[in-house]
Amino acid sequence: MGSRPETGAGRRAGLQGWGPVVVALVMLSMNTTAEAVAQMPGPIPNGRLTSGMLSFDGHATLGDFTGTTRTVTGQLTGAPDISSVRGWVEAPVESLKTGDRKRDKDLNKSMESSKYPNLRFDLNSITAKSAGDSMPVTLHGTLNIHGVSRRLELPGTIVFNGQTARVRTDFPLNLKEYGIGGLSKMLGMLKMHENIEVHVDLVFGLGAGG
Repeated sequence: MGSRPETGAGRRAGLQGWGPVVVALVMLSMNTTAEAVAQMPGPIPNGRLTSGMLSFDGHATLGDFTGTTRTVTGQLTGAPDISSVRGWVEAPVESLKTGDRKRDKDLNKSMESSKYPNLRFDLNSITAKSAGDSMPVTLHGTLNIHGVSRRLELPGTIVFNGQTARVRTDFPLNLKEYGIGGLSKMLGMLKMHENIEVHVDLVFGLGAGG
């Protein structure tokens, strides 16, 4: 036998069966929106660097190597919103270690660490690309290396976790743009390439001074 055509009452009953599903979807959407709003950072307090690491990947004729330091200091100056946060981070050139004493000596000679002892980044503002406890950002500021200051926009992330903020950024850097020479040794037979990759990983304690 053929199926009987659905009556108006049958159609209404079928639609009513979807009622709980529709309500659940609406509630889920509302909860997701509320959660996103709750994660939006409000006023940012002053902060002080509690731990950090600065490293770079170098490339040379004898092979690649990495220089690293954990001797990093810094502070954040809080603001009503994240875009206006300022701060600075600094590390001594002599604290960079590559695992080779002679290479470390050559690095300090090329960077004239006795004359220009520190690497420093001054943060002027932050552009946040989305809201949340973890957000992609652009860090606007000035990098000072070897007595040369250059304005940069660095891609990064900031992760808020209770009373801490973790800031990370990775970016390429050309040593010659900062007047760093002495990259060739033994008539050019040994050479360090001018392009390196820099990695920064910092944790600030919020409300810890400024």
